Amino acid sequence: MDNSSVKNWKNWALQMAIEISTDATNAAIASIQRYFATNLNEEIGGLGAGALLSFFLKEIGPVVYNKGVADAQTRMQERVMELDVEVYEEAFTYWAKQGRQGARQK
Repeated sequence: MDNSSVKNWKNWALQMAIEISTDATNAAIASIQRYFATNLNEEIGGLGAGALLSFFLKEIGPVVYNKGVADAQTRMQERVMELDVEVYEEAFTYWAKQGRQGARQK
C-alpha cells in the first residue's frame, strides 16, 4: 500500500470506530474496575478503566463486530434459501380445488 492508500484507510477506519452509549460506557468501566479488584486484586481508576475500554473497542471490538455481521449475514442467507419453501404457492390449482363442480357439463 502506498502512503495515500494507508492514509485513506486510516481515515475510513477512524470513521468506523465502534462507539457505545454513555450508559454502556459507564457500565463497562465499572465492570472493568470490578474485574481488576476481584480477579487481579488490583485497583484501577476510572481513567485507566476508560482507557482500557477505549483500547478494547478500537483493537478487539472490530473482530467481535465483524463476527456479528458475518453471523447475521449467514442467517439471512439461510432464511432467503428457505423462502421458496415457506411462501411457495402451487400454480393452476383452481380446477383441482373445485373438483368436478367447476367442470363444464356436457
